[in-house]
Amino acid sequence: MLEFRVLGPLEVVGEAGALRLGGPRQRATLAILLLQANRVVPVERLADELYAGRPPVSAVTQVQRQISELRRVLGGADVIETRPPGYVLHLRDDDFDLARFELLTAKAERARAREDVEAAAGLLREALDLWRGPPLADLAYESFARAAVERLEELRLAALEARVEADLVLGRHAGLAAELEGLVAEYPLRERLRGQQMLALYRSGRQAEALEVYRLTRQALVESFGIEPSAPLQSLERAILMQSPSLDPGAILLPGPARTVLVAPSRDHRLDALVELAAALPVQLVVARLVAHEQELAGAATAVGSGPCLWQRRCPDAHSLSGAGSIPADPADGIDSGPREAHLRAISPAEASTAATRATTFTIFFMRDLFRFRSRPWP
Repeated sequence: MLEFRVLGPLEVVGEAGALRLGGPRQRATLAILLLQANRVVPVERLADELYAGRPPVSAVTQVQRQISELRRVLGGADVIETRPPGYVLHLRDDDFDLARFELLTAKAERARAREDVEAAAGLLREALDLWRGPPLADLAYESFARAAVERLEELRLAALEARVEADLVLGRHAGLAAELEGLVAEYPLRERLRGQQMLALYRSGRQAEALEVYRLTRQALVESFGIEPSAPLQSLERAILMQSPSLDPGAILLPGPARTVLVAPSRDHRLDALVELAAALPVQLVVARLVAHEQELAGAATAVGSGPCLWQRRCPDAHSLSGAGSIPADPADGIDSGPREAHLRAISPAEASTAATRATTFTIFFMRDLFRFRSRPWP
């Protein structure tokens, strides 16, 4: 029996230990089939993804050779079936770490729905223990893997946030403060983690530090994006100031995030595929698109997608906004009144390479779709 692992470096483990896979091309072929487990992957798609959209004339022959070698490594032809117009990798859920992770998180969600928080926390902890590092770590820079890696990382973070919330409900705040400090430093734009850190600090008798977290969060959002913290985070700050009994241990879980920030290069076409997976919820997605030239601003605005976009409703002519400007708030959109800085300053390629860590000069668009992935296979 073989176990396939993608929640970390790509691995196939048998009874005698990890199998010796071939070179990058063979590992990439296996990874593509795993991400589409139990579904047919056309030969043309395999060739296109293996060669980053520029397959040579011999690409189909090369794919067939990689499949043949994989079958030999995996010990037979029954795992990978030839089925027109391509191949399908047959897996049971128990044989695939990603499938087990998604099953455990789904069970945790059902446990939380019936208010069995202890069971939910345990299931989420078991699911997170399956992770051995960044997903597909040895293939993360392959073009076919980048969108899948982002999806998998988002699934992990969602499960991690849910586990932290369950621990907060169970009164385990004392041990969470240090963990959340590290998580917030690693993912500074996730307001849900910021709120969890504030609550853990407050329940640990560190009210001043909890309010300082809010102050620093607001400062970063206003200076970098021209936006205020989300409504749930503002409500949490007010509750901490009033020492509201609703924040005591055993209170209900924090509400889900009202805003998610996504940073992507202006020419990153993966955004379209990722937004298709977003859940249609009444919250904001702030899309920060990096541009190298001012002439690209209009194209970057169009590239956000065809979904409901506050920018497109308010400012249909992107050419007229080539400099920094403001977007008037509309109460009907559920956004606080007051101007919103658009930050439409063009930046050079050199600046773009460091902007993600500086979080200062971006092209900002406002959308009402939450950037949250469903627990389902990557299409």
